Amino acid sequence: MPAAGKSTADEKSLRKDADMGMFDKAKDKAEQAVGKGKEQAGAATDNQELEDAGKRDQVSGEAKEVGHDVRDKAAAAVQDAKESFRDE
Repeated sequence: MPAAGKSTADEKSLRKDADMGMFDKAKDKAEQAVGKGKEQAGAATDNQELEDAGKRDQVSGEAKEVGHDVRDKAAAAVQDAKESFRDE
């Protein structure tokens, strides 16, 4: 057990993963927002290529967001399993 005020490697890793998770989600949302802007600009200027690029950006951001959510849930499940073995 770590001394008071000291963090274990697992705790540091969890904090790092949580920080990366938030950063990844922000990037994913930003990609979706940029895509929405491109789509709207393309529609307003009758530029089908720009509109399609915007739709692709939105789908890409959504797919990455789902992937990151799955990764985060898997990491949490692994951490829960590790903790259950420590408790035994």
